[in-house]
Amino acid sequence: MTNSTARAPAAPPLSQNADVRFLGRILGDVIRTYGGDALFRRIEDIRAASVDRHRGVENPRGIDAMLDALTLDETVGFVRAFMLFSMLANLAEDRQDTGADEQGTLAEALRHLESQGMGSDRVLAMLESALISPVLTAHPTEVMRKSMLDHRNRIAILMRQRDAGFTDTLDGEVIEEAIAGEVALLWQTRALRRQRLYVADEVDIALAYLRDVFLPVLPVLYARWERDLGRRPAPFLTLGSWIGGDRDGNPHVTADSLELALGRASQAALGAYLDELNALGAELSVSIELAAVSDAVKALAERSGDTSPVRADEPYRRAITGIYARLAATYQQLFGRPAPRPPLVQAEPYPDAAALRADLETLQRSLATDSKLRPRGGNALGRLIRAVETFGFHLARLDLRQNADVHARVVAELLTVAGVTSDYAALEEGERVALLRRELATERLLASPYAQYSAETRSELAILHAAAQAHRRYGSSSVTTYIVSKCESVSDLLEVNVLLKEAGLYRPRDGARAAIMAVPLFETIVDLTRSADIMRSWLALPETAASVAAHGHQEVMVGYSDSNKDGGYLTSVWCLHQATEALAGVFEACGTRMQVFHGRGGAVGRGGGSSFAAIRAQPPATVKGRIRITEQGEIIAAKYGTRESAARHLEAITAATILASLENASLPDSDRRRFGAVMESLSAAAFRAYRSLVYETAGFAIFFRQMTPLQEIAELKIGSRPASRSSSQRIEDLRAIPWVFSWAQARVMLPGWYGVGEALSAADAGLLREMLDAWPFFRATLDNLEMVLSKSDMDIAAHYASLVADTALREALFGRLRDAWRHTCDKLLEVTGQTRLLEKHPSLEASIRLRLPYIEPLNMLQVELLKRHRAGEHDSRVREGIHLSINAIATALRNSG
Repeated sequence: MTNSTARAPAAPPLSQNADVRFLGRILGDVIRTYGGDALFRRIEDIRAASVDRHRGVENPRGIDAMLDALTLDETVGFVRAFMLFSMLANLAEDRQDTGADEQGTLAEALRHLESQGMGSDRVLAMLESALISPVLTAHPTEVMRKSMLDHRNRIAILMRQRDAGFTDTLDGEVIEEAIAGEVALLWQTRALRRQRLYVADEVDIALAYLRDVFLPVLPVLYARWERDLGRRPAPFLTLGSWIGGDRDGNPHVTADSLELALGRASQAALGAYLDELNALGAELSVSIELAAVSDAVKALAERSGDTSPVRADEPYRRAITGIYARLAATYQQLFGRPAPRPPLVQAEPYPDAAALRADLETLQRSLATDSKLRPRGGNALGRLIRAVETFGFHLARLDLRQNADVHARVVAELLTVAGVTSDYAALEEGERVALLRRELATERLLASPYAQYSAETRSELAILHAAAQAHRRYGSSSVTTYIVSKCESVSDLLEVNVLLKEAGLYRPRDGARAAIMAVPLFETIVDLTRSADIMRSWLALPETAASVAAHGHQEVMVGYSDSNKDGGYLTSVWCLHQATEALAGVFEACGTRMQVFHGRGGAVGRGGGSSFAAIRAQPPATVKGRIRITEQGEIIAAKYGTRESAARHLEAITAATILASLENASLPDSDRRRFGAVMESLSAAAFRAYRSLVYETAGFAIFFRQMTPLQEIAELKIGSRPASRSSSQRIEDLRAIPWVFSWAQARVMLPGWYGVGEALSAADAGLLREMLDAWPFFRATLDNLEMVLSKSDMDIAAHYASLVADTALREALFGRLRDAWRHTCDKLLEVTGQTRLLEKHPSLEASIRLRLPYIEPLNMLQVELLKRHRAGEHDSRVREGIHLSINAIATALRNSG
């Protein structure tokens, strides 16, 4: 139900793809079987009426009355049914890749670059020093239990078998009956967590993706890319994680968490390698009597200790026996337990993953040059080598993260106890920098085993010693980065190096060298504006220059969430664009390679939207083959829930990075300057409008907290990190995730659009259309804006506004929101030349419009349940209904957090 000024003429009829119809029919049968005919009829009547309403029939069949007539038990059943339909619709959409514009493949990127005169050799040369890394985080926006996601993934596997023409599974079960069985299990599986997630739970959830999706998918992708490129590319695509290492605002992340996350990841990697080696031993039955074998493989076979006469003429199998035994010994050494499948012989453990890879490459060279078998990387041995090269013994690189304020307190205590200075906090920035540099110039440690320290200091030092131990056990690639949240100065980065030195991870001798890189995170508008100056000063320090030279680059992280909450959507994206452009100039002047880490969320208000479009829209010379991107919450399941979707999205960000790094600039410098001046004025106008509403309007915080299900979202057991940084009720102290998530539930989605309409009004529409046509950044900005507006609904939001107790406050502020939303829609349509939102994006329009009839009744029920809950009704079904509705709406909206 969008406002008429933003959607005339009527959109095309609602349609569904065949998978949606098939899965919807099965869900209906399941509801009838397990919920009863009465519940099924009520659900079906409301569904049909809601669809009719979205087809333009005015309040058909008394939908409001039907919703009011539901009992509490029926309400809970109804919400569960609509939640499951949304989940199955998401699965169907992912299978057909409708609703997504990330169609980039490496082959398509190569064709595009070839049209600009660049061949694959140029791409291969760039990839030699490239790094592309999605980084999984535990940000609490995934409302679905893992059990539900597991059932969904099994349905996806069964649907693929059905696509292939099979009627039965390998176990002899009829495929359609098996799908119905999984949907029935979904219906009978509790959707809500009853206990808050612990860090160990988050580690296990992430590990399921790392082990079951990324580990098998990346080697297959690399094999295809090798064929596309004509020769083997360097290992440029790796994985990162924050889960178990992100302590910013999460007191539950400790040294034990770090050890747990690294240990379980390593165990998964080595377990997978052992399985692959066992399978290779069965496959490589080459006899020396029938094929040539290299001397190096013969030597491996002799050293293996495998003296079985059965394999006397099979050197590859004997060599693999020895390799397996060494890896099994490594497994025993690292985890204190024997490998699941015991080795045939005893052997010494591998010192590192490189030694394992060297032995595997010995086999591969002999197979290719001597035995003349499958020289390329698409075979099982080639995939295993690529896996070891990519994942090492650590599987994913684990980042550390902590707030700069914590570092300052810990360093101050260490300096005080060591007698260096009694009041570090009182020092000016220049004095801090000088003192910290003196400390970094000496091997002397500050911490003493005989001194007493606060719990905070002990915890921070323990984390760093755990990281040092990880380097010794799993290799230096296991932990490479230390993110400094709220970084505002050079001293904030130097403090990290001082702390790293306490664990032997920073050594001043023979040229300063930090084994773990201190990386600033610039989050607020002010921080982003100052980022270039801070990095100029940081890179100018001789010890920094030496350490950066050893790493080959310096990373900088930019935050989308807090900058949006601070200054609104348009100002956030423009400040991020300007900051990365300015940083590129600083790094170029310093002769240092820059690597930008983009802290994006799922919702547009937190940097969400198409990753492919976002990467291609980066300023010139800011990518250069190196980029890291956070993948958070529900986006992990949406992008990487199945191997097929994971492969598609990984290839999309790879293609986008290559294009952003190499393709010829599409915008002349003169236009870039002209358009930049327009964006500057647009940003300023949007910033004033946004700050005026959110931070300068009396009563706005009360209005927000009462209108949205903020408090009820905080009660969900969806993460180990608290929702707020403190008990304060100020917007400033609320984390960005619940801020965005709450507005999405109420269908306002304010962080993704407010202030833009006022900004567009002040600019020439013709010039804006020129910018839209010529500038990828502006096009991506308006595309994301349009998606947000199409998912918001002021008629539904009005029902949430009724939750605000103060009538005058409600009418004043909601009226302001509604008018601004209508104005923003109108201005966007004027600039884009459309008569309705998403008119030029039919796939995305079909995807969203398919969901709207299922979301609206959920919103209406949620509002009524919120009223009852806040009026003091204590029936457990009321709270369950609220939490289920939050889950269901988030599932239907997809990128709401």
